[in-house]
Amino acid sequence: MTDKIKAAVIGSGNIGTDLLIKMLRLGRQLEVAALVGIDPASDGLARAERLGVPTTAKGVEGLIAMPGFPDIQIVFDATSAKAHEANAQALAPYGKRLIDLTPAALGPFVVPAVNLDRHLDAPNLNMVTCGGQATIPVVAAIARIVPVPYAEIVASIASKSAGPGTRANIDEFTETTASAIESVGGADRGKAVIVLNPAEPALIMRDTVLCLVDAPDPDTLIRIAASVEAMVADVAAYVPGYRLKQSVQFTPITEHPQTLVGDRPVTHQITVLLEVEGAGHYLPPYAGNLDIMTSAALQVGERIAARLLGGIA
Repeated sequence: MTDKIKAAVIGSGNIGTDLLIKMLRLGRQLEVAALVGIDPASDGLARAERLGVPTTAKGVEGLIAMPGFPDIQIVFDATSAKAHEANAQALAPYGKRLIDLTPAALGPFVVPAVNLDRHLDAPNLNMVTCGGQATIPVVAAIARIVPVPYAEIVASIASKSAGPGTRANIDEFTETTASAIESVGGADRGKAVIVLNPAEPALIMRDTVLCLVDAPDPDTLIRIAASVEAMVADVAAYVPGYRLKQSVQFTPITEHPQTLVGDRPVTHQITVLLEVEGAGHYLPPYAGNLDIMTSAALQVGERIAARLLGGIA
């Protein structure tokens, strides 16, 4: 039996190319079998060819026609939400495992540090969004200590790191992230905001998580802070540039925010400030929003590959 699982990447833009480089450098149980694009002049396809990776500029149909296609078991899709719907339909008859880096959300939401174990056998896994990967672990860390009636996240990314796909999917970003804050993070109600920051020089990704909770006991606040810090360490294990910007903040609430939480009691607003610095494999370090997506997707792919190989997943 082979000691690696063959995988293809659809999308030769920034995200797909960064994922390609990560697999080549860091992949333990994944072998890159193809990079797929639609622009023959793309830098990603040219770089893949120089690295000896098979390529096609004919999209998913070109992938299906490649001689090595039958041996590919995992396909990463780094295109767009609409393109993923068409790609998933085209690949459906072939039984490939799909890892979707777009906001299409055809399959279950997956955030590796939170719920990957529950979805290892799903045929199509969705990586939510960059903001979701950065913030949902924090919401989940709080929710495992106390109920979270309301969670709001603000993801601020460098405008330079927001390519055509990101800009075309802004609506899907907010909707997908808000939904996953609830279904994965455990909040009763979630809200997501994305900010494209045009500052020069470009700033690395910053994320703010705001949660309203009922935690009148000081010991509970200590447990919440410890849970958040432990979760940040779990994410940093596969996204080395992920870190707390400062200690978890607790602000007592004096006026009940009924429009956000209804009649549920809340005593504190929890504020968690994060930053994500990219590893610089293909993209500049300020593009942490893209790095966290490709790092999380690689983590998912490696775990699925281990399962397919019969190892410990």
